[in-house]
Amino acid sequence: MQKGQIRVQTENIFPIIKKFLYSDHEIFLRELVSNAVDASQKLKTLSSIGEAKGDIGELRIDVILDTKEKTLSIIDRGVGMSAEEVDKYINQVAFSGAEEFVNKYKDASIIGHFGLGFYSAFMVSDKVDIHSKSFKDGSGVFWSCDGSPEYELYETDYNERGTKIVLHINEESKEFLEASRIKGILERFCKFLPISIYFSEEGEKKEGEEKAINNTHPIWIKKPSELSKEDYEKFYRELYPFGETPLFWIHLNVDYPFNLTGVLYFPKIKQSYEIQKDKIQLYCNQVFVTDEVKDIVPEFLMLLHGVIDSPDIPLNVSRSYLQGDPNVKKINAHITKKVADKLEEIFRNERTSFEEKWESLGLFVKYGMMTDDKFLEKANKFLIMEDVDGKFYTLEEYKTATEVLQKNKEGKQIILYTTNPVQQDAYVQACKGKGYTVVKMETLVDAAFINTMEMKWENVSFVRVDADIVDNLIDKQETDQSVLNQTESDKLKELFTLTIPDLHVTTEVKGLSPETAPVIATRPEFMRRMKDMAGVGGGMTAFYAQMPDEVTLTVNGNHPIYQQLLKETNTDIQQKQVRNLADLALLSQGLLKGNDLTNFINRSVELLQSEQVKA
Repeated sequence: MQKGQIRVQTENIFPIIKKFLYSDHEIFLRELVSNAVDASQKLKTLSSIGEAKGDIGELRIDVILDTKEKTLSIIDRGVGMSAEEVDKYINQVAFSGAEEFVNKYKDASIIGHFGLGFYSAFMVSDKVDIHSKSFKDGSGVFWSCDGSPEYELYETDYNERGTKIVLHINEESKEFLEASRIKGILERFCKFLPISIYFSEEGEKKEGEEKAINNTHPIWIKKPSELSKEDYEKFYRELYPFGETPLFWIHLNVDYPFNLTGVLYFPKIKQSYEIQKDKIQLYCNQVFVTDEVKDIVPEFLMLLHGVIDSPDIPLNVSRSYLQGDPNVKKINAHITKKVADKLEEIFRNERTSFEEKWESLGLFVKYGMMTDDKFLEKANKFLIMEDVDGKFYTLEEYKTATEVLQKNKEGKQIILYTTNPVQQDAYVQACKGKGYTVVKMETLVDAAFINTMEMKWENVSFVRVDADIVDNLIDKQETDQSVLNQTESDKLKELFTLTIPDLHVTTEVKGLSPETAPVIATRPEFMRRMKDMAGVGGGMTAFYAQMPDEVTLTVNGNHPIYQQLLKETNTDIQQKQVRNLADLALLSQGLLKGNDLTNFINRSVELLQSEQVKA
């Protein structure tokens, strides 16, 4: 029997482990089970090359909870340890002195290689026992430590090959004596480990066939050629039991210049944008690490679901290595390329299917084009825009279709768009009457997308259908063929010069087609965009949010109604007619609300009644 006292340079190492090693104490179970998996995998390898003799039997890991004894045991049937190995791997590392330990391991890739995982046991334990027997035979060994500088180490009659670690759970950590808590941790962190894991409670009757906690062969470790559509969809349901069937998926399988496997799914996204981020899970050799993958996955793909597994991502305890590591940047770029290639492939080979999925895909594509220039280069080929009649165009197709009618005098291609085809129908119909092609830009990202693409695309400008009267949407038309004389025009301008709360109204009188509405309300593109951006993002545009909406009222002097209105001798009725015409135009812009809307309704009834009296 060996007894010893450790000479430490500063305070005992274990209190520092409790504070330093992991902020989340539940991690201890992942670390210990991962070590058990490593020991089992090592035995498999040694057996395959003839270094471990005989039949290695069933390799499994048992996690056993004993609430009466207040212990949690993790048992493997792997390589095990001799007394010399326990002394080397447990004592020499753990008892090297707190200061030395911290200096040596503060930047170590602990998570992912699990070299220090054992010591996390002391975060939740008053005492930790190890029973082990090496696959090389010899005697069993027992080691015990209560977290003080003292330990026990001696040979014992432990006859099972492998290692059994017994944690005597401390009072502050008694949550880990609850079966549901332990099972939940195992299902979260160990769900796809390659060695079967079984959880049981001491004294519990075992009925029927045991069921492993984990799926030892998840699809990301298989070849895509071995998998069917049903396999991918079944695995998605395993990850997200309540999720809808995904649109499609990308199977990642890289072995140079880094190792990376995984499956990324494109979920269905409704226009309501009930979006859940952090749905991609990061694994290291099938051990769950985190679902915070923002440094590994490009930001615009954070809405994807699925799994990434890489032993080459350096994950120290603080995760501070992630951002600057060259491997992470390469993986990030690779994922971007794979996604772009897959989208281009579907667009090229299954365009109809691609168009059907665009409602969900468009969000990823547009966000990616705004934030990643390499993705933008590829996405220019498969970005599509849907017109108000349901036809889709790539940018080049739209340019070709509108080359003649929608190029302004500066040579810019004007993309006419609507953000609400129903509300802006009058403006859309006016554009269609001119032969223009109007596309829909009605998602949450479109305001930012339009602004960004005008900077990134050459000679392209976006103009909303209600930004001006239809004659001026492509180029300003200065010609005025009004049937009114100057006095009548001035009188109309005076009548329509209105003060309306929360609106900055500019009035102009023009001679438009007699069939055109008597008053058209338009919202200048620049100011409206600034208001939209301020409403969504704030920042430098925040002050625009406080400004009133800018509206131009274009009075169509050629409309027949003005021949009658200008002759009206009852000024009260005349003013009410003018305000009603203005309100109708504002109503088409969704700018007539609250008290103004109520007044419009009441005024309309009054005017109808006065017409009846006249009759």
